[in-house]
Amino acid sequence: MQKTSLETSLKGNSYPGRGIVIGKSPNGKYAVTAYFIMGRSVNSRNRIFVEEGEGIRTEAFDPAKLSDPSLVIYAPVRVLGNKTIVTNGDQTDTIYELMDKQQTFEQALRTREFEPDAPNYTPRISGILHIEDGQFNYAMSILKSNHGNPSQCNRYTFSYTNPLDGEGHFIHTYMGDGNPLPSFEGEPELVEILDDMEEFTNMLWGSLNEENKVSLFVRYIDIATGEYKTAIVNKNK
Repeated sequence: MQKTSLETSLKGNSYPGRGIVIGKSPNGKYAVTAYFIMGRSVNSRNRIFVEEGEGIRTEAFDPAKLSDPSLVIYAPVRVLGNKTIVTNGDQTDTIYELMDKQQTFEQALRTREFEPDAPNYTPRISGILHIEDGQFNYAMSILKSNHGNPSQCNRYTFSYTNPLDGEGHFIHTYMGDGNPLPSFEGEPELVEILDDMEEFTNMLWGSLNEENKVSLFVRYIDIATGEYKTAIVNKNK
């Protein structure tokens, strides 16, 4: 797979929806993850990211405008020991709770499927970073309808052992804007990761469509120590 520019990919897609990036910094020091949300409706755009424990959650910016919390209010990021879970929905809690009971990432997600938001049937995308004894690996998952047919849930997991310095993968919910929204297809995109968290954060936020972007989370985790740095950017202020 040819490595693509994350900046170019984002600027060329007005509505990737929600997206997860996971990879390793070029200097080999950091495990890197990012998660962003976008929105077309008032309900989707009326959100911010706030820190909660070692993770984050979504929150209504203006509670009076929150019409339906079911698919927009959730914890996208939670930490379970040496594992960081990143998802686009409340399956974060499913993964956390079942992995805490010694089930695997895949087993946990087998209990879930795509979102019940016909006619889009938005895919559930998930990622997990595992850091132990100075080693880092990660996995990504997508649960999607069968080309828009909700009678079948297609499940794909992509695992990356001993990731290379400067490389990461990007998975998102939609191929682009549309009615209904076209679900992501294929393998996660191979993308470049940057050493500097501020530069990476600014590149991501600046590349997302200005009208549709809502919030961005970025975390750099020191592979040797497990210590991390976090950046959150919200359009609503």
